[in-house]
Amino acid sequence: MDFVVPLLALLFIGILFVLFARSQGGIGFLFLAAASGLMIYWIREIRVMSRSEDRGLVMARDTDQKDWVYDLITNSNDEVMFVAEVPGPENQINVKLADGLLRIKGGQNFTRDVPMELTHGMGISDHKYRNGVLTVRIKKM
Repeated sequence: MDFVVPLLALLFIGILFVLFARSQGGIGFLFLAAASGLMIYWIREIRVMSRSEDRGLVMARDTDQKDWVYDLITNSNDEVMFVAEVPGPENQINVKLADGLLRIKGGQNFTRDVPMELTHGMGISDHKYRNGVLTVRIKKM
């Protein structure tokens, strides 16, 4: 696609050149130069816009992953509280703890893995989901 638009533009400029060359006038060549300059300008602008839109989609996906904020609250008696906003209805919320990773699944294809520094024998004792906020208690079992 990167080479098709410039080729079409060159073809258009060539046709204009042939038409203005027959007219035997200097004004025709001025119009040809102006049309050529504008065409080159707009081809460059379209390329820049198409590339930035592609990057914007990738950046949007990345920022969705990075902007998610959660809190980890550690108590002195081997208890950790995890609090975060998770989208979706309560019946779609799923929480698992395995190999030091807290896996959270919610609605709208929401999935996050949170690395946890836990001692041996710790597991999820309770989790609650109210008004879009997930609270998970992790205790020593």
